[in-house]
Amino acid sequence: MSFDLNVRVPSGGQLVQDYLASAPSAQAYYGCHFTDLAAFERKAAEVDARLTGASRAAWLDGVRAVGERARQRLEAVRKGNGYVVTTGQQPGLLGGPLYSLYKAVTAACLADQLEQQLGRPVAPVFWTASEDHDWQEADHAHWVDLDNQLHRLTLPAVVGAGQEPLHKLVMGPGLTDVLDALAGMMTGTDLAAAQLGRLREHYRPEATLPQAFEGWLAELLEPLGVLFVQAHDPWLKQGSAALLSREIEQAAEHEQQLSSRAAALEAAGYDVQVAILEGGVNVFVEGEGGRERLYRDAEGFYLRHSGQRFTSRQLASALADDPSRFSPNVLSRPVVESAVLPTLAYVAGPGELAYFAQLSPLFEAHGITMPVIVPRLGATVVESKVDKVLRKFDLEISQMARPFHELAADRARDDMPEELRRALGAFRGAIGAQVGELTKA
Repeated sequence: MSFDLNVRVPSGGQLVQDYLASAPSAQAYYGCHFTDLAAFERKAAEVDARLTGASRAAWLDGVRAVGERARQRLEAVRKGNGYVVTTGQQPGLLGGPLYSLYKAVTAACLADQLEQQLGRPVAPVFWTASEDHDWQEADHAHWVDLDNQLHRLTLPAVVGAGQEPLHKLVMGPGLTDVLDALAGMMTGTDLAAAQLGRLREHYRPEATLPQAFEGWLAELLEPLGVLFVQAHDPWLKQGSAALLSREIEQAAEHEQQLSSRAAALEAAGYDVQVAILEGGVNVFVEGEGGRERLYRDAEGFYLRHSGQRFTSRQLASALADDPSRFSPNVLSRPVVESAVLPTLAYVAGPGELAYFAQLSPLFEAHGITMPVIVPRLGATVVESKVDKVLRKFDLEISQMARPFHELAADRARDDMPEELRRALGAFRGAIGAQVGELTKA
């Protein structure tokens, strides 16, 4: 098949655009810029000073290295006190959105570049958000059939969906119908049959979404040597318990710091990506009603959905007894990651780029320097037959994100004869005059 690969850095809101352009107004919230090699060198020095001895090596036996290339990278980091470039995503059906793959590839390429520049081993690590409980974000995939029609494939909900973490829920027998529907869209080529077979190997009714997602992604990325970790891994839970304990103890102080940063962003004219909720603690707890965010008030701590209440002593005891019940939220997860891994950089999508601008106060509160935030790359595969159509109508790939009726209207205006253009102008003018008279009457 003949095609072109259109690679680019996806844009976002004004804050993201300003950060990508290295504007001082935005860069102040990130502390450095990803185009500056010295930023990575400073972060490496901070990691070396903070993680020593057993704390530097604690993670090495916890991550999964799939394939010879990954095992080599892991061993190189072990022997050379190396570093990691991290990225991650929520697991998804049939591999999830393509940007999950793009993030992993970007992290692998960045690790290769930093290894050459710094002269130290650097490995890419993909963090699978296996503790997420938002079933409706993960239960579907979009697929284009042989007639170029877009279809949404949805996995039927199972018991506990939306309440229990994804790593506790097997996909169930409804997955069979999804795979059969997919097979009907992929028939016709040996390549399609091979890919469908590989998908069936990982996406099995008795597997969880995180298991299937990671297995599929690991197979695709094996030549690049990507390492994997799931958020619910026991070693990770144990390693992050102390940080989550501090997050609970200092919740009021951290809320004030994050609120101040959010206010500063808004005062600078930027939107705040993650709302700072009054009384919200940056920790989730698995309670009587499933996984819920923890809140605090004058009487202690509580879970809103189940109404379950805790004293600070009860939370401390529960965390010590069973760290698996506690997990970070969207704001504290990057801090946990940098606390347990020798992280130099995080590869982020546009939304993540925006909320990382809020996070440096939280990193500083835990004695950690925020990693260098690097935008993920995006890619669009343009088949030759599609490219011919684009050239014929003088269209760019970026324009294809617009609604079809807008593109068609632009094309109609461009091709309109001058005589017809003048006639339509006169027609519109006459309507405007008549509307004016009607308004007066």
